[in-house]
Amino acid sequence: MTDEFTTDIYYDDDADVSTLDDDTVAVLGYGSQGHAHALNLHESGVDVVVGLRENSSSRSAAEADGLTVTTPADAVSQASYVSVLVPDTVQPAVYENAIEPNLEEGDTLQFAHGLNIHYNQIQPPEGVDVTMVAPKSPGHLVRRNYENDEGTPGLLAIYQNESGDAPDRALAYAKGIGCTRAGVIETTFREEVESDLFGEQAVLCGGVTSLVKHGYETLVDAGYSPEIAYFECLNELKLIVDLMYEGGHAEMWDSVSDTAEYGGLSRGDRIVDETVRENMEETLEEIQNGEFTREWILENQSGRPSYTQLRQAEKNHEIEEVGERLRDLFAWAEESNDNESAEAAEAPADD
Repeated sequence: MTDEFTTDIYYDDDADVSTLDDDTVAVLGYGSQGHAHALNLHESGVDVVVGLRENSSSRSAAEADGLTVTTPADAVSQASYVSVLVPDTVQPAVYENAIEPNLEEGDTLQFAHGLNIHYNQIQPPEGVDVTMVAPKSPGHLVRRNYENDEGTPGLLAIYQNESGDAPDRALAYAKGIGCTRAGVIETTFREEVESDLFGEQAVLCGGVTSLVKHGYETLVDAGYSPEIAYFECLNELKLIVDLMYEGGHAEMWDSVSDTAEYGGLSRGDRIVDETVRENMEETLEEIQNGEFTREWILENQSGRPSYTQLRQAEKNHEIEEVGERLRDLFAWAEESNDNESAEAAEAPADD
């Protein structure tokens, strides 16, 4: 651990996979995260059983990977450590039908995202440890990094520590999937959920895509070609983000031209101004008070009408058609498509 940060960070020396020697870990789901957790734990020497529906399309993949596969209910009944890696929207039903009837006192209930616990969609009983180990990466990278003897940073939180051993067991799990190789940051279920939802909505998924589309539309409406607008507002974004990822904002500013730096520093806050900050604060408040989660639950209960409409509108945006044409013309598209195909093969859909 280090004293340089406001929270604890754990590494390999802080964890011991043998803590789980007497446990069977049930991994429920074999999608992006599920397959990575199950395989990494298995190869770390942990006894793993995968829980999937009888008609799950992922059964054959898990069996081909050499894992024991059974139904979710049977997996939970065999296990003392249950890792819930099915999608958020189906977790409450899986908990009610398969997990809760088969939990025993002293078991551990493990999550990779705290939404259903924090917003009380799942209410675990007393006598059960409730923990979270959340890799901050898509599952295919969790798996790839493990295979390359590298690690994926992760978050760790304890919601219930009924046994007194929950932190050690969660750290053992984190080491088993490779997260302690890179570092595991201690957090809480509330902090993980609310910051994660906010980051997705305001910046990573919502904010960035909206900014790109508005920039593209501004150039096209002003008479510039769609192809140039695509390159300037979307394609080059990866180059900038890569620089920021490698060395923060400072690395990016040091790498671009003086003209770009001055233009960005002097005009950036004009685009993303105090009004945007106010909208961000409103978005965060909706997350904190549960309004977004209630809306999402009702959306799923009603068959996802708004989600379907919004998704279709996004697919129909002109930037998608322009981008598809351009990517087919350039050499870097072939490499990108090859990588996407490999990742898709590694990460079957959540089940």
